[in-house]
Amino acid sequence: MTSLKIATYNIHKGFSQFNQRLVIHELRERLRELDADIVFLQEVQGEHLRHPQRHTDYPAVPQHEFLADEFWDHHAYGMNAIYDHGHHGNAILSCFPIVQTTNTDMSAHRFESRGLLHSEVDIGGTRVHCLCAHFGLFARGRHEQMLALIEHVLGEIPPEAPLIIAGDFNDWRNKLSCALEKELGVQDVFHLQDGKPARSYPSRVPLFRLDRIYVRGFGVQQCNVHVGGKWQRLSDHAALSAQLIKI
Repeated sequence: MTSLKIATYNIHKGFSQFNQRLVIHELRERLRELDADIVFLQEVQGEHLRHPQRHTDYPAVPQHEFLADEFWDHHAYGMNAIYDHGHHGNAILSCFPIVQTTNTDMSAHRFESRGLLHSEVDIGGTRVHCLCAHFGLFARGRHEQMLALIEHVLGEIPPEAPLIIAGDFNDWRNKLSCALEKELGVQDVFHLQDGKPARSYPSRVPLFRLDRIYVRGFGVQQCNVHVGGKWQRLSDHAALSAQLIKI
């Protein structure tokens, strides 16, 4: 393993901002254009019984399978929010074999169902631990989830193992990065490149730094925020990507 391209994206359950349009087909094309080896996705619709009745072109399979089809050979899904007509959660798509996956409930209260999806990816004999997270909207809940994330990594992942943590952290005040670096030795890829996390929300005019990619055991060659053009009318979040190099 010499280099690795990754991306993270909150796909808003395959609908545009304010749920105006079904954009899952356009979203699949944009993700494929990124040509990422591993993709971390949040708000992925695993099942929704009503959408196929309202949208004739709604995928017949779960969204992570639809997005991965014929491009990423391996995928994992963590079901977090469950309701009468379906469920959604996080997903990881990978060009490399996923050898083990766990999904941990990180909900801080009953009004927000959140989870941590942890997949071990075998890249040429190296086990890379990939964690996909979606933290809550409230500061107290995010703090609890940060502590749970730290506890999970310290308890489940060897300290020398390569590690990628990506997702939507809703951390507009940037309270997480210092603690995660101190406790886990991870660094935000955009901070390494630009000196500060990326602006990713709202996607039309990004103002808030909500989405992150943290790495350990990797250097950063390049990272990008994907906005404007064909990305303009998709999710309310911007997609982030990073080209990594193993160190």
